[in-house]
Amino acid sequence: MSNNDIVQGTLIVGRISAVFGVRGWVKVMSFADQASKIFDYQPWLVDKDGRLQSIQVDEWKSHGDGFVARLKGIDDRDVARSWCQKDIRVDVTLLPKLNDSEFYWHQLENLVVYNHYEDKVQRLGIVTSLLETGANDVIVVKGDVESIDRRERLIPYSKSYVLNIDLGTQRIDVAWDPDF
Repeated sequence: MSNNDIVQGTLIVGRISAVFGVRGWVKVMSFADQASKIFDYQPWLVDKDGRLQSIQVDEWKSHGDGFVARLKGIDDRDVARSWCQKDIRVDVTLLPKLNDSEFYWHQLENLVVYNHYEDKVQRLGIVTSLLETGANDVIVVKGDVESIDRRERLIPYSKSYVLNIDLGTQRIDVAWDPDF
């Protein structure tokens, strides 16, 4: 999830994709690490008609590779359809608190990355996103007007390369060969 996904202190955690059945149930895709956690974050906020509207889930269950849910007060397929193809947002204050050395991806995006390599400190750019690769996450850093170049770099998110993250100064310090 990127900072582009943050609006008014909210974060996209899933999507209502389609109706399910005739009694107002909808299909839900979760973007949470533990997919079913999406139902712990209530209420959901959905952009409907240009403004965020709050909705609650009355009931949900696993279905295939996703979930189906009945939204509170909706028991009609046509009404449920009006909520489909919409992102599910939650207030970021609903997310669990992390330890001091842990970060949500959305907290790292847009931070400035400084490289400590061969006794030099150089600005590499801005974190634009993160990737999950299986072995470890990867920070995507895009050069900007103040960085050493405009290249995009993929830096493994590991203690070997990420030296420090300071949300207060909006900075990440890394040890990375800038030619790589």
